[in-house]
Amino acid sequence: MLAGELIKNCPEAVRGINIRSITDDSRKVTEGSMFVCIKGYETDGHLFAISAAARGAALIVAEDEIDVSVPVVYVDDSRKAIAEMAAEFYGHPADKLSLIGITGTNGKTTITYLVKSILEAAGKRVGVIGTNQNIIGDKLLLTKSTTPTTPNALELQQLFDEMVYHGAEYVVMEVSSHALELERVRGCEFSVGVFTNLTQDHLDFHGTMENYYRAKAKLFDISKRGVVNYDDEYGKRIAEEHKDILTVGLSDGCELKAENIKITSRGAEFDMLYGGSRYAAKIRIPGMFSVYNALCAAGAALVLGVDVETVIKGLADAPGVVGRVEVVPTDTDYSVIIDYAHTPDGLENVIKCVKGFAEGRTITLFGCGGDRDNTKRPIMGEIAGRLSDLSIITSDNPRTEDPEKIVRDIEAGMKKTDGEYVLITDRRKAIGYALGIAKKGDVIILAGKGQETYQIIGKEKFDFDERIEVYKHLKKQG
Repeated sequence: MLAGELIKNCPEAVRGINIRSITDDSRKVTEGSMFVCIKGYETDGHLFAISAAARGAALIVAEDEIDVSVPVVYVDDSRKAIAEMAAEFYGHPADKLSLIGITGTNGKTTITYLVKSILEAAGKRVGVIGTNQNIIGDKLLLTKSTTPTTPNALELQQLFDEMVYHGAEYVVMEVSSHALELERVRGCEFSVGVFTNLTQDHLDFHGTMENYYRAKAKLFDISKRGVVNYDDEYGKRIAEEHKDILTVGLSDGCELKAENIKITSRGAEFDMLYGGSRYAAKIRIPGMFSVYNALCAAGAALVLGVDVETVIKGLADAPGVVGRVEVVPTDTDYSVIIDYAHTPDGLENVIKCVKGFAEGRTITLFGCGGDRDNTKRPIMGEIAGRLSDLSIITSDNPRTEDPEKIVRDIEAGMKKTDGEYVLITDRRKAIGYALGIAKKGDVIILAGKGQETYQIIGKEKFDFDERIEVYKHLKKQG
């Protein structure tokens, strides 16, 4: 494709340059590539422009002046530019899809899979983009994401293109606040935007809860319709500030509402009220938060025109999600649950959920990530101390921070409670300790890692799958 077709107001001198690929990673530059200099948080793409030119880049797009041997086009914002150029390069694949975007602090991953199940019950071909994996139907897609929740703009357009190729009609995707703030979804129009809730997280990036909220609310500026959890104070704000919003929740005034809720270890059952009628609904994932997730997913499907009966079937058929209240199969008289809870609200939700069905003690093992919002650490410590029968404070992706310091930060909140706790910084040893002290009827919550199969220590990733760790320890005990 010619540079003049990709770049708005392209200089005449470079319009005829043939662009074979686009990348923001100098290591992926090949003959004829366009290299886009992106300013990141750990490094700056401008520093690699010379390397990109040496590898065969035909054209470089930059914000700051650079001295290289190949033509350069300067733009005001390279993040916006790469999003627009990627969409053009792949033929605007998003225009051929119906996009459903899920945003909020918690629940995004689960809701994507619930919406997928409902739409598939309606006979639709559905793709999912998110934290766990990128799939269409049961097929894992080849395009890998370098960002944890929402792919960067270039990878996103590649995924859309791949999904169109495989016949997708709908794509359900997690849309993080980072993605909205950093222009990853620029140029996308969503058929439905869904808001789950907003609790403290990512303040290392956003600075304040107001900034965090404003980033999330951007989804509804690019969505035709919206579905919001109206029981959340920020959900109310979105409903007030935007048009065409379906409100869901448990409180009076919600257009889609749940009543007569029954939570068990096998899931949740409830009456779903919509359009003046009452429907019996159930979901295989336990917890009150699962009811909210189900309402959000149901709301998205209803807005898309799916009939209520199909919505009910899709919710009932949806399997559990890896790393979300995931029960690890063990031949023991106690239970082990893995959950991705890594925020104060997420941790509180999963502990309350487990306490609702645990016959013995609730033992919570958790840590907090390094190089991330450190203000939530004592908050999470206080929550665990207040709600758990025993807390085990340990590591969770310490990155470049001292894990002992992170543990002490959490302990500061724990000390505000009367909760029993131990400090075991080594997560592998902490899991072994939890399994060693568990008694009949106890439930051990391994919180924070969820679907992750690694630990980030320093700047390296090390294999660490909690399921495997559980089996290893049980084998030693056995």
